[in-house]
Amino acid sequence: MSLIQEYRQTEATIEELKQRLEQLNSDGRLQKELEFEKHLRALLSEHNKSLRDVIAILDTNATATKSVTRKSNSAPAAQQRRPRSLKRYEHPETGEVIETKGGNHKILKAWKAKHGADVVEGWLQGN
Repeated sequence: MSLIQEYRQTEATIEELKQRLEQLNSDGRLQKELEFEKHLRALLSEHNKSLRDVIAILDTNATATKSVTRKSNSAPAAQQRRPRSLKRYEHPETGEVIETKGGNHKILKAWKAKHGADVVEGWLQGN
């Protein structure tokens, strides 16, 4: 598109928007809404309140939903797991020692598969 075509298209768009603006300005419903907004904002400033304050007062479902959402987002950060304690297992036949904080240890899993979980838990030292 040439620059002159773009200019003329932009001019036409501006003219259409001006006509639409004139239509809205002459609409009585718009005048009523603008008047209402003006009075509402004056009332809010008179009482030092914001639109959010009004929504919180009038719409109890919105505040309940937001508070639940906030709680669910902050709950994992507030409820941290306690640190796992270090467990020490000693194989009675080989004397091999494993120290782990969880049950996802490769050698510990192999011992449990070979000797059984109950037997290996019997090898737990000092707890």
